[in-house]
Amino acid sequence: MGVEIQQKIKNENNNNDSNDDGFAAAPAPLILGLQPSALVDHVARVDWSILSRIPGERGGSFPVAAEEMKFILSEVNTHVTASPETTSPLITIAGGSVANTIRGLASGFGVPCGIIGACGNDDQGSLFITNMASSKVDLSRLRLKNGSTGQCVCLVDELGNRTMRPCLSTAVKVKADELTTADLKGSKWLLLRYAIFNIEVIQAAIKFAKQEGVYVSLDLASFEMVRKFRLPLLQLLESGSIDLCFANEDEAAELLRWSDNSVDPETAIEFLAKHCQYSVVTLGSKGCIARHGKEVVRIPAIGEAKAIDATGAGDLFASGFLYGLVKGLSLEECCRIGSCSGGSVIRSLGGEVTPENWQWMYKQMQTTGLPVPQPDNFVI
Repeated sequence: MGVEIQQKIKNENNNNDSNDDGFAAAPAPLILGLQPSALVDHVARVDWSILSRIPGERGGSFPVAAEEMKFILSEVNTHVTASPETTSPLITIAGGSVANTIRGLASGFGVPCGIIGACGNDDQGSLFITNMASSKVDLSRLRLKNGSTGQCVCLVDELGNRTMRPCLSTAVKVKADELTTADLKGSKWLLLRYAIFNIEVIQAAIKFAKQEGVYVSLDLASFEMVRKFRLPLLQLLESGSIDLCFANEDEAAELLRWSDNSVDPETAIEFLAKHCQYSVVTLGSKGCIARHGKEVVRIPAIGEAKAIDATGAGDLFASGFLYGLVKGLSLEECCRIGSCSGGSVIRSLGGEVTPENWQWMYKQMQTTGLPVPQPDNFVI
């Protein structure tokens, strides 16, 4: 099954060894991302009117059924607006929050990274593999299955705000009983994104990570996901298994809305710090606030940049922050690098940083006295 795609993975990893599934073998990546279903993003600039006709709240990210996805795509194809930043008003790239973070770490920071998940043997799957492999992401833990690859429509309004509607109901995915300790062995960090429909595989991955001494990072996904499935999320945090938690301001507010406490970022950081070694709340154009133990830092956004598209801003912030952590930098430096990398992706359409915008980020880091990564020569 999917022999051509399997061979592509082997060729692009340039390794003759393979595991039992036929994928190219590789040393354990420093950072692994769990994205149970590979995902392809369809990113388009749209006007306000289309957002009023699609299901769900504007600005969030919540799953839709296959028929809803078809409707949204048809609306997009009819009403999509052109962008001065791209020759096409609609771009299609490998997507998903975890994939965005992993790809950024590998291509922009040179950190050895891999992804755990499943990919369909279809055109979207082939696109996902090609895009991630070209960014030097290890794909040896990506299972190839007969079926469809997940898709997501990312609608970007004239202010650069994005509304996301993923469709994973028919997508192939890696299941909890398919994971083993071998998937995590030798790595240092495991990155997760909260999703109730992936809760079993998330729990299994955390179990194996802890057995292998791997740190766990959790992104809260979206305010809609937190609002609708707050209790399982609280249970996950209270388990003490999450070492690092990322939330944006809206997600943090939803997380604390059940209590009588105020929902400001400082209160959210204090709450998350009870359960996680590191906690970060991103504040968009206002920067971020982070805590490690008793240390709390708050930094402004770095660099002047008009947001063309906010897609991936939090994901790339996580890339920079994690780069700082694995390099042993201070909490403040981690936040500043995260601010630089988050600022780099919003300068163009989609969740992938362009070569020009990586150079913009390196310049920002150099100007502010931060250590500039050497992507082709990463050393711990």
